[in-house]
Amino acid sequence: MTRGQRVLWWVLLAFGVVLAITAGIALWAYQSLDDNIRTDHAAADALDRHAAERPAPGGDGEARNIMVIGSDRGSTPDSARSDTVLLLHLSGDGRRAEVVSVPRDIVVDIPACRGWNGERHPPERAQFNWAYHFGGAACTIRAFERFADVRVDHHLVIGFEDFADAVDALGGIEVVLPRAEHDPNVGHHQPAGRQLLDGEEALAYVRARVYVGDGSDLNRVARQQEFLRLLYGKVTDESVVTSPTRLYPVLDALTSSVTADPGLDSLGSLYALASDVRAVPGKGLSFHTVPTRPHPDRPNRLLLDRPAADRLFAALREDRPLEGA
Repeated sequence: MTRGQRVLWWVLLAFGVVLAITAGIALWAYQSLDDNIRTDHAAADALDRHAAERPAPGGDGEARNIMVIGSDRGSTPDSARSDTVLLLHLSGDGRRAEVVSVPRDIVVDIPACRGWNGERHPPERAQFNWAYHFGGAACTIRAFERFADVRVDHHLVIGFEDFADAVDALGGIEVVLPRAEHDPNVGHHQPAGRQLLDGEEALAYVRARVYVGDGSDLNRVARQQEFLRLLYGKVTDESVVTSPTRLYPVLDALTSSVTADPGLDSLGSLYALASDVRAVPGKGLSFHTVPTRPHPDRPNRLLLDRPAADRLFAALREDRPLEGA
């Protein structure tokens, strides 16, 4: 499976797993799942306060840009980080779905943002994922819109902690480790070989970084994407999908992980969005990463590769295929 396909699994799992709900699920269960989805009123209010500085919608007005933020919320709200940020661009004609990965280590100008406890963080030049720490989804969106000049129409925040409950509901997720892994930073200790991870073990597995693989954040992202691919495969297994008693606890955990803006904060809205993604012809799905170059002064940090990045951003604004950006 290519990296692009793994990204697609991540996106589809983030808001498309609701397609697994069958007609046999009772109305009360549907309503319960719908109630699980949290609405990000704080982000909506913050974006409204800064409406004058935001880019105008691009293309013919029918194209949509949805930002998907994978969050490791940590033990307290103000310790939250955005592990992964993707922009899903759906073309106005419905024939293209372009997934753009935004590297977390790009050093960018983050605007002044109001923090989780109401405190004001001054403008700062820092790596992109600090924007979520400073002020949640709104700060992340504003930072992106500032350096890309691309309007974000909707957003979803997916919390990894809640996936632990989904893993337990599925009876665990099986992984194969080529060698023993130990990362004391996150409590990850597994022998080599085939291992069945429960929820807590799976969470440690996707958080492990420093002492596994090459220790890079890109390596951790790849592990997370592979784990979510395995989770998606188990969720959509026929034995789960056709059994309401097995399916409901899984969907209960997954929908509990979603926080959405007011335009996507219902099961019906997520279902419609996932249906639009699945309706895109196979050749219309493409995967991209914002072009970057190594930072000259900060080890392991990146800068935008402006000529190439600007071409990509212009294509997003104008709803043109990114392959020719």
